[in-house]
Amino acid sequence: MRVPQFMVGFGPTIFSRRRGETEYGIKAVPLGGYIRIVGMIPPAEEGESKRATRMRSFIAEVRGQALNDVLPTDGDRVFYKKPWWQRVVVMFAGPFNNLVLAVLFFTIVLTAFGVPEPSTTIERVPGCVLPAGAQSAGADDPCSVPITAAGQTCELGDAGCALPERSPAAKAGLLPGDTIVAIDGDPVPQETEVGWDQVQRTIQQSPGEPVVFTVERDGEERELTVTPIENTVYASAEGTETRVVGYVGIGPTQPYVQQSVTAVPGFLGDYVVASVDRLVEIPQKIPALFRAAFLGEERDPQGPIGVVGVGRISGEIFALEDYTTTEKISTFFQLLAGVNLVLFLFNLLPIYPLDGGHVAGALYEKARSTVARLRGRPDPGPFDIARLMPVAYAVAGVFLALSALLFVADIVNPITLG
Repeated sequence: MRVPQFMVGFGPTIFSRRRGETEYGIKAVPLGGYIRIVGMIPPAEEGESKRATRMRSFIAEVRGQALNDVLPTDGDRVFYKKPWWQRVVVMFAGPFNNLVLAVLFFTIVLTAFGVPEPSTTIERVPGCVLPAGAQSAGADDPCSVPITAAGQTCELGDAGCALPERSPAAKAGLLPGDTIVAIDGDPVPQETEVGWDQVQRTIQQSPGEPVVFTVERDGEERELTVTPIENTVYASAEGTETRVVGYVGIGPTQPYVQQSVTAVPGFLGDYVVASVDRLVEIPQKIPALFRAAFLGEERDPQGPIGVVGVGRISGEIFALEDYTTTEKISTFFQLLAGVNLVLFLFNLLPIYPLDGGHVAGALYEKARSTVARLRGRPDPGPFDIARLMPVAYAVAGVFLALSALLFVADIVNPITLG
């Protein structure tokens, strides 16, 4: 296929140079890039209606502009004349490149830096218990702010209003730096994640029941009796549903643990599932995003963010003093991997003008050709992608509108680490 342009960015050309039959250049807006392939839109099909309508005139204009690039010397080097499988390979190549980069960056993160895994060593012991979504959670000293049982701030003396209850861990005398070595006399594995899972599971299943923690402190072992209390927590990190479990009030240290390269497929699979879930949720989160951008409502921390939001949160992460250089570099590679993986998934959506739309068109053409052959009918020829141009413009309009909405929301009502 003949490629007259290979451009980085969009908008006015800043610099370009021709090599052979292709012009390579840099555009003014450094967001993505493109190649221009000759003959992306086929000529009109025989028997196509000539009755003038606004839509047909629009499609004919787009088709004419695309065919103006075709030279008599191009012959079969135009997109629509190539076999369906070659067109699929070409249009899949871009998203596949994003997938390769995502796999590469995730491999670097897992094998070179590792991922944080909870250990049995206590890092923090909150002084009090706050229900999920408590309004006082962001206060400098939330333990000194009176709240209701539902977490609403209130005035002391009002019915149902009191200071948050001291955490069972603080009452029992647990301290940061303690390592939990046994629970009720049963040894706790010291492997990261495995040991903490056992600790967490025991606590959540024991509300109101005394639990004996054997901890190692300053080289000595001591036993501390802790009674978990009932507490309302989120059922999952992404959702808003809550459940009641036992709560003690401890948080583990999370050292970075290097992984084997065999862990990459599973890690990537989990990331793909989470990314697909987030993409599917975007339409239902747009109304809340609009209200946050223009009506002053609280921004949903689980909602979508744009380029500005990603840059802001990345900057906050890199500004954290308790983050080591290794953790910051690892976060940088995770960010690159996540962006490339989302681009891979997004571009494969079967919507024109995305790459997935072209792939879907080629597959539909092959299916249509196969059905015609089985029925003894002639090959209907290339699928006329020009008929989807109204869809392309609608998709582009929605995408630009969403990008503008995210840009405004990320500036006036940003999501932050706080």
